Amino acid sequence: MSQPQRIESIEAPPSPRRDPAIEGTLRVLDLVFGPPFERAYDIRLWDGTLQRGGADPRADFSLNIRRRGALRRMLLPPSELSIVEAFISNDIDIEGNVESAMGLGDEIGQRVRSPRTFAKLIPSLLALPRDDASPPLEETRYARSLRLLTPRGRKSTESEIQFHYDVGNDFYALWLDPSMLYTCAYYRKESDDLATAQINKLNHICRKLRLEPSDRLLDIGCGWGGLVMHAAEYYGVDASGITLSAAQAEFAQQKIADKGLSDRCRVQMMDFRDLPVTARFDKITSVGVTEHVPEGQQPAYFARVVQALEPAGLFLNHCEVSLRAARRSYSIGERIGRWLWKRDKFIDKYVFPDAKLVALGSIIRSAESVGFEVRDIESLREHYMMTLRAWNMRLERRKSDAIKLVGERTYRVWRLYMSAGAYGFRTAGINIVQTLLSKPAPGGRAGIPLTREDLYGPN
Repeated sequence: MSQPQRIESIEAPPSPRRDPAIEGTLRVLDLVFGPPFERAYDIRLWDGTLQRGGADPRADFSLNIRRRGALRRMLLPPSELSIVEAFISNDIDIEGNVESAMGLGDEIGQRVRSPRTFAKLIPSLLALPRDDASPPLEETRYARSLRLLTPRGRKSTESEIQFHYDVGNDFYALWLDPSMLYTCAYYRKESDDLATAQINKLNHICRKLRLEPSDRLLDIGCGWGGLVMHAAEYYGVDASGITLSAAQAEFAQQKIADKGLSDRCRVQMMDFRDLPVTARFDKITSVGVTEHVPEGQQPAYFARVVQALEPAGLFLNHCEVSLRAARRSYSIGERIGRWLWKRDKFIDKYVFPDAKLVALGSIIRSAESVGFEVRDIESLREHYMMTLRAWNMRLERRKSDAIKLVGERTYRVWRLYMSAGAYGFRTAGINIVQTLLSKPAPGGRAGIPLTREDLYGPN
């Protein structure tokens, strides 16, 4: 029997040395996002290195690490806010469906809270380059305005609203509907386009208020005046709107004049708290305002609305609420953890400073405590998800125009903000609710019919 032939080993030529920053980044990715086979998305590095996710070939987004020092800045120290700011500053980017990527922050948080993972992560992050040569971020008007905002006091709400809305009417016009309605639309059919759904919303509100030509209507936080103009034109009411944004007030005043509605419709820049104490209205609306009233001040807010309403008057309050706040109370340890993780600080810093969502139960308690009677509650959670998706799609289509107007950083803030909102509504983290409240007249008359049948006729 012949002996087996001996095969000499042949040494392979050395492969080119990979950039240590690449090797270090790959180690951090495994710790923070899990190994590639567990991921449902691809990750691409700044040099073109691609890691394919193996968990779900149908993933509709990928993550791009655009700079050598991106993960170091994003995760030292790790927080929800630092992760978001990495996207805003273009250290990382999301290609595809941004909404689908909105769960990554919580996934990262769960991993880095593990003491074992955290112990491995910190030295790996410290080994990454600082990348101080990265181009500086532009300082937009928003960054400068942050230094002017006051977190407390009489005018804090005014500063907050101006910060958000005075970005410019031209920017909002890129992606809002023709009526410039920046609140949740109402989709009678899933096939409705945005403009149709927004007109549906206006009619739905007017019907809930049972508007009649003799009514005096006040819209608190009227935006660009879409609701008051619609109510005056199609329901014949005398309509007043107030806003804290000079840009909105000027736009609405011109549009009212163009429509020939000045005899029965008006918009002015005013804080609701400055409304004359003698002013009286038959119907009042507040669409997207209560979110900006601190929880402890909401009874006083509702008390002022009650004072401005005639007996048997109706008040429609349309606002976002937190489902998380309603589900549980946090222990001291959990509160500290949320503070360290900077939960919800993105919205507070970049979108609506000082705004904080509360549970629906808190809204109702505040309203009932000052004499309101709850007559109807309707959740529009799915409607706002669809609205935000429509806005985001329209914004992305006008990306180049948006960047010319407000800069890439602000464009990315709004894209992320609306994607996060759609994710929150889709996953039942937040809700949006219309509550119809009555100020009962002496003897108990509420000013509404016995049934809701009148609400759902043809538009």
